[in-house]
This record gives sequence, C-alpha cells and structure tokens, in this order.
Amino acid sequence: MPSIILSNTVASITELKTNPMATMRAADGATVAILNRNEPAFYCVPPHIYEYLMELADDVELAKIIEERKDEKSYPVDLADLLK
Repeated sequence: MPSIILSNTVASITELKTNPMATMRAADGATVAILNRNEPAFYCVPPHIYEYLMELADDVELAKIIEERKDEKSYPVDLADLLK
C-alpha cells in the first residue's frame, strides 16, 4: 500500500541503528522519516522542531479554552487588589 512520506530525508531502521547521529546530520536540521520495509514507521525530529510542535499543540488547547469562555460575563479587576 502506498504511503505519504512527510519528509525530504528518509532512512531505514537499520541505518538509524548503525549511526543515529549521522542519520540526523544527513537531514541538516530537518525531520527524518524512518522506514521499516519501505513504509514509514516513525519520524525523528530535532529538538527545535519538537519544541515548535509542542507550542502549536499548546496554542490549540488555549484556543479551545478561549472559544469556550468567549461568551462568559467579565468583571473589572484592579491589579492592586490582587497583590493584597
């Protein structure tokens, strides 16, 4: 069955096990699709991409909260009262 590979760099699990750092260096800071029997098994992502994805996921969760609360009544608050 054909698969979509969402990466410009691919490597086999064997290549990854043989030399993981060389596999990641070959991607030059991008994601690497790891193939098992020519099918994508998982993706290796460098830290900066992982951090970005986690921020996006957090933003989605915050957007849900905002959407749920957008019609709630608001109350004026004096920040000085909060520090007492």
